[in-house]
Amino acid sequence: MGTVGIGADEIAGEQRQLINVAYRLLGSVTEAEDAVQDAYARWYALPRSRQEEILSPGAWLTTVTSRICLDLLGSARARRERYVGAWLPEPLPDRAEWRHTGGTGPVGPSDPADQIVLDESVSVAFLVVLESMTPAERVAFVLHDVFRYPFAEIADVLGRTPAACKQLAASARRRVSVAQPRAAAPGQADVVRHVKEAWESKDIAALVSLLNPAAVMTADGGGTVGAVLRPVEGGARIAQYMVAIADKAPGLELLERSVNGMPGLVAQRAGVVMTVAAFDVSDGRVTRIWAVRNPEKLRPWARSSRDL
Repeated sequence: MGTVGIGADEIAGEQRQLINVAYRLLGSVTEAEDAVQDAYARWYALPRSRQEEILSPGAWLTTVTSRICLDLLGSARARRERYVGAWLPEPLPDRAEWRHTGGTGPVGPSDPADQIVLDESVSVAFLVVLESMTPAERVAFVLHDVFRYPFAEIADVLGRTPAACKQLAASARRRVSVAQPRAAAPGQADVVRHVKEAWESKDIAALVSLLNPAAVMTADGGGTVGAVLRPVEGGARIAQYMVAIADKAPGLELLERSVNGMPGLVAQRAGVVMTVAAFDVSDGRVTRIWAVRNPEKLRPWARSSRDL
């Protein structure tokens, strides 16, 4: 039996789910959009008779999108080995802070920020853990543990048996368990606010008191802007580094903003966003800071100071 009268609205309605899957698999809004558009292009390239044979267009699109992402993840590993400094996921602003470009694709007007659900599975901490997985582990884990797809369907994506996919997801789950990425801790917004205030006043002692002694800061400049190439370890060293940045960048303005659904900071200068920082907080102190400075990854944040 085939699907009778597949409508354009039905196909377009799958875009939100596909963008959500692709972003979690790739950690990049741009790459996620490209993967989804590629999947749609393949759908529209099918003869009408073949489309009508597909019982679930949504499942077909998810499978194709996931396969495209799997291929991209394989090539991304080689690209990231050549990447200058640390590679961090592309940060997402809150919907209200996204730049609305009014772009269109083959499925009509789209705005990724309006489609990506900001929950724990897109926190920077969680996405960083996903980066430590093999491509197959990441696909199995995201599709099963985040989106609840059965292993029988995941097997079709990975070209493996359901049992093998189950083992991949279990291996990925252990990585998550060891890394322990957390949802926003109670009071995280207050801690981030205090970090902002201490940073603005260049108060090293206050910053040290807000940072866990074993805290780690990772910066991503992509080789196009200045950023430390290796993580800065230790609360005292991080505090000194933050104050040194403030000394070198007069006129830098810090704003409290949602970063991937969690309290974070945005640094802008003359209305241009220079850095987006995400935080991990535990027991009232910052344990991790991820600072994205690569302009290519900050395009969604490119708004005027008035808008921000």
